[in-house]
Amino acid sequence: MIDTHCHLDSPRFGPEREGVLARAWSAGLTGIVVPAVGPEGWDALLEMGGRDPRIRVALGIHPQLLPELPEEDDTRHLERLDELLGRGVAIAVGECGIDGPSAARAPMPRQLRVLRAHFSLARKHRLPILVHCLRVHADLMRLLRDEPLPERGLLLHSYSGSPEQVGFYASHGCHFSFAGAVTFPEARRPLEAAKAVPIERLMAETDAPDQTPHPHRGERNEPCHLPLVVAALASAHGAAPEEMARRTTENARALFGCF
Repeated sequence: MIDTHCHLDSPRFGPEREGVLARAWSAGLTGIVVPAVGPEGWDALLEMGGRDPRIRVALGIHPQLLPELPEEDDTRHLERLDELLGRGVAIAVGECGIDGPSAARAPMPRQLRVLRAHFSLARKHRLPILVHCLRVHADLMRLLRDEPLPERGLLLHSYSGSPEQVGFYASHGCHFSFAGAVTFPEARRPLEAAKAVPIERLMAETDAPDQTPHPHRGERNEPCHLPLVVAALASAHGAAPEEMARRTTENARALFGCF
């Protein structure tokens, strides 16, 4: 299995990171994608991405971080991102996207401008793009109507849109990844959305240390919990967990071109 979105560089893992990885490999994982959230973490991620071929990294600016970054520095950060992507270590652009709750402090025009810049870099460097979208799917859908998709594709991380919106995104070439919410006993909409996704566009993630799946809610999430997400996706599609693990792994390998 491949965890397509895990913030392994989070301080919440701290000195336990090696143990976290040991548990992940023991649980059957063969790859982990670690996306950046902001410029301060880019250099450390590049070092992490060069140590173990099972751990690959993506570089970008998370929209929830934009309120903490002066807007006048956006161009400088994006130019540095361009240079770092050119080193050939990162396998994707992201995490990037748009975020409704952050719009009060990082207005949507700024978020969209920064996201379009990430799209441009993904096209330039021929990399897939990892997109966060929370409570602003109408804005993202408008953007996708006129923004060319990167040649390597787009992955909607921790998909939170409706089952009805899946058709639009799939028709525009998007892929979908789901996290712990699909395991919750009360989960309905996430499972309906997962069921609507064509299986050839479906992937799994933990978003660790956040989005801890059932029955571990309340604990720090870890990549070793990915089998719980895969099992929930298998149930939604009426497939065996082993088959869902195989298909989501194949899809991740095709998107990222590695593992």
